[in-house]
Amino acid sequence: MSEATAAAPETRGFQAEVKQLLHLMIHSLYSNREIFLRELVSNASDACDKLRFEALSDPKLLEEDAALAIRVDYDREARTVTVADNGVGMSHDEAVANLGTIAKSGTREFFASLTGDQQKDAHLIGQFGVGFYSSFIVADRVTVLTRRAGLPAAEGVCWESDGGGEYSVRRVERAARGTEITLHLREGQEDLLDGTRLRTILRRYSDHILQPIRMPKEEWKDGASAKTAGEETVNQASALWARPKSGITEEEYKAFYKHVGHDFEDPLAWAHAKVEGRQEYTQLLYIPSRAPFDLWDRHARHGVKLYVRRVFIMDDAEQLLPAYLRFVRGVVDSNDLPLNVSREILQESKDIEAIRAGCAKRVLGLLEGLAQNEKEKYAAFWQAFGRVLKEGVGEDAANREKVAGLLRFASTHADTAEETVPLADYVARMKEGQAAIYYVTADTFNAARNSPHLEVFRKKGIEVLLLSDRVDEWVVSHLHEFAGKPLESVARGGLDLGGLEDEAEKKALEAEAGELKDLLGRIKASLGERVKDVRVTHRLTESPACLVADEHDVTANLARLLKAAGQSVPGAKPILEVNPRHPVVERLKGEQARFDDWASVLFDQALLAEGGSLDDPAAFVRRVNGLMLDLGGGASRIVLPGQG
Repeated sequence: MSEATAAAPETRGFQAEVKQLLHLMIHSLYSNREIFLRELVSNASDACDKLRFEALSDPKLLEEDAALAIRVDYDREARTVTVADNGVGMSHDEAVANLGTIAKSGTREFFASLTGDQQKDAHLIGQFGVGFYSSFIVADRVTVLTRRAGLPAAEGVCWESDGGGEYSVRRVERAARGTEITLHLREGQEDLLDGTRLRTILRRYSDHILQPIRMPKEEWKDGASAKTAGEETVNQASALWARPKSGITEEEYKAFYKHVGHDFEDPLAWAHAKVEGRQEYTQLLYIPSRAPFDLWDRHARHGVKLYVRRVFIMDDAEQLLPAYLRFVRGVVDSNDLPLNVSREILQESKDIEAIRAGCAKRVLGLLEGLAQNEKEKYAAFWQAFGRVLKEGVGEDAANREKVAGLLRFASTHADTAEETVPLADYVARMKEGQAAIYYVTADTFNAARNSPHLEVFRKKGIEVLLLSDRVDEWVVSHLHEFAGKPLESVARGGLDLGGLEDEAEKKALEAEAGELKDLLGRIKASLGERVKDVRVTHRLTESPACLVADEHDVTANLARLLKAAGQSVPGAKPILEVNPRHPVVERLKGEQARFDDWASVLFDQALLAEGGSLDDPAAFVRRVNGLMLDLGGGASRIVLPGQG
C-alpha cells in the first residue's frame, strides 16, 4: 500500500447522533470492549460479500485479486491494531456518508432505546449496524484507508478522527482496493498488542466468518510471542450452515447468530435444516431473545440473508419470510436460484414462494415446540413478539390455524395482562353447553376487564378473552373460529348464551321487555339519531346500560382505532341496552320533567364505560349537576347496588 496526499485534509463535524454515540462508546461500554474486533471483522466480511455480489455482473471489480480475505495485525511499537479487507471499499462520498453520519432510518428510536445499561446498550449498538464506532472504546485515534473497487488508485481515501466532534477526510493514492482500519490504542489496552489474545477473541466471536481471517504466524521466544514469516488462517472460514448439524456446537450456533443478527445476546431458539425436493436449499433461522428497537418502523428492512450456492446475494431478503415473521434472523442458501437474482425477480419467483412457505412452516414448528416443551422461553418470546405474530392470522391463510394455536390472550381467568392463555386452554375450560369463545375488545386491559358487557359472564362463571392490543381487532376480523368453536364479541348483537341460559331466564327477559315497551320507546325518541335502537338486556347485572354494535356493524373500539389512524368510519349507530332491574331505569319510569336529561346521561355513561369520548362533555356535566341538585332538594333518592 502506497499513500501520497493529493489534497489538504478536509475537516468536518460529526452528525449530532454520531457525537452522542461516540460519547456512549468511550464512556459507557468499556466492559464490553472486545466487541470492537467482532464488529470490525463483521463489517469487513460484509464488504467482501458485497464485492462478490457486484462482481457477478462486473468481474473487473475483482482487479485480478479474487481471493477475498480479512487480515488482522498488530504493532507493539506503534501501539496499533489493524483490520483490513480486500472487499468493496468506499469512495470519498461513501466514506463521509458511512463514517460521519448515521443514515439508517430509525435514528431517533435508536437513541430513545438507550437505557444506560451497558449490556442492553451494547446489544443495540451491534443491532443498529454502527459497530465501526466501537473502535473508540479502545482507541483514541482511528485511521481508515479505503478505495472503492473499480476506481483508480488516485481515488483512495484517508479518514481519521480522535473520537471528538470532528473528523478529517482526504484523497490519497491507494493501490489496493478495500478498507484498512488502524486503531491507535488508548493507554491500558496493551493486552490487545498480543497475537494470542487477538486469536482468542477472533475464534470466540468470528470463527464462523465465511472469508478466511489471516494473521502473521508467530513463535515463542524468551517467554513471549514474536512474528515470523508468512500468514495463517485463524478461523474455520467455511459456511457454518453448510456443515452437518452433528458437527456444529451450540456455542458455534450462538456465535453465528450474533454475527448474522448483529446482536449481543444469545438467540432464544433456532432451526437448521437442508430441504430437498423440487427446490434444494438450506435454512438456518433464529428467533431473537428480544425485539429490535425498529420492529415497528415501516421503513426499516427486515429479513434474512440470501445466498446462492454459498455466494452472498443480499441482506434483509424480506421475500423469504412473510411480514409477520420479520423478527426472524438467519440465512437461506439456495442451490436453484440464479446468481443474478434481484429483489424484483424474488417478488415474482415461484421458487421463492416455495422457499417462503417452507421457512414459515419451519419457524412456526419451532415456536410450537417452544410453546409445548419450553413454556418459559415461549412466554419470553410472546412478550417480545406476540403482537407481530398476531398479524399472521390475517396475512397467512394457509397457516392461520397454526398461528392461532400460538396466540396468547389475557382473560377473566387471570388477574393481570401478563397472565395469558392459549385458545386451546380456553376451549378445554369451556362450560358444558357453551358454544362459543367469547371476547371483548377495548383500548386498555383495565377497560376490557371492567367492561359492563362482562357482568352476566362473571355471574355465570364464563371465561371471556380480554383483547386490548390494537392489532386484536384485526385478529378477530380474520379469525372467526378455533377448534370448531366460533369467536363471538360480547359487545356485538343480541346476546345468546344458548345452553347456558335456562328457559325461565328467557321468559323473564321477554316479560320485562313487554313491561318496558313504552319506556324504551320514550328513551329512543329522546336520544333520536344517537342510537339505532333501545332494548332490554340480560347481559348487565350491575350497570344501568351499555352500548352494543349491531351484528354486522363496526364496534365502538374499532371505530376509535380507525379514527385515530385517520381513516373514514362507517356511520353505524350503536344500540342502547338497558338493565330493567337497575334503580336508574326504575327511576325513569315515572320521570316527566327531566326525562331527556336522564336519557342523555344514561347514554353518555354507557359511552364512557366502554372507553368512548363525549361529543359535548360540558353538557354532560351540566345535566349531571342539575340531576344531583334535584335529588338533593328532596326528590326521591336512587339507591344504587352496594348502597344503604
